[in-house]
Amino acid sequence: MENQTQLEYNRVIAQCRTLFLAKTHDYGTAWRILRLPSVTDQIYIKAQRIRSIQEKGTQLVADGVEEEFVAIINYCVIALMQLRLPADAPLELEPAAVAEAYDAQVEENRQLLFAKNHDYGEAWRQMRIESITDIILMKLHRTKQIEDLGGLTQVSEGVEANYRDMLNYAVFVLIKMGFGMSKVAAE
Repeated sequence: MENQTQLEYNRVIAQCRTLFLAKTHDYGTAWRILRLPSVTDQIYIKAQRIRSIQEKGTQLVADGVEEEFVAIINYCVIALMQLRLPADAPLELEPAAVAEAYDAQVEENRQLLFAKNHDYGEAWRQMRIESITDIILMKLHRTKQIEDLGGLTQVSEGVEANYRDMLNYAVFVLIKMGFGMSKVAAE
């Protein structure tokens, strides 16, 4: 039997996945052009916009904060898929292969989340959304530093661990914001 966090996590990821696969239908796998530092920068743009909106209390562009956290999740999945693809992988991937790769990365993240949740006792539920945004930005700065070092670190877990943490933190925020709950209530 799934617990509440598992249900909430699965609900958020299902909506992110649906959007990602719809965009794959429309755009193909154009994201394959992006090198890893470019994916990192895309995540940075999203996180910085969220922080700016949080600090100003207003926004001028229609896309909301929830959509930006969804984008962070999907860009993190892109980064994780890119890390697994061989250097000579084709630009265009079959939609079924993309769905399979997306699911594999999300499942690995899900396992990480529940292992950490066990150890940390779901401390994220007591955190402020603004603090989680700051943690994502910090992890982005760490990732950029690791990329600038060419991956040659002394004690760091590396970029993959940071992408996985950012993905889970973005899911936490969407859970805290009640993302997708109105759709579930209507069903």
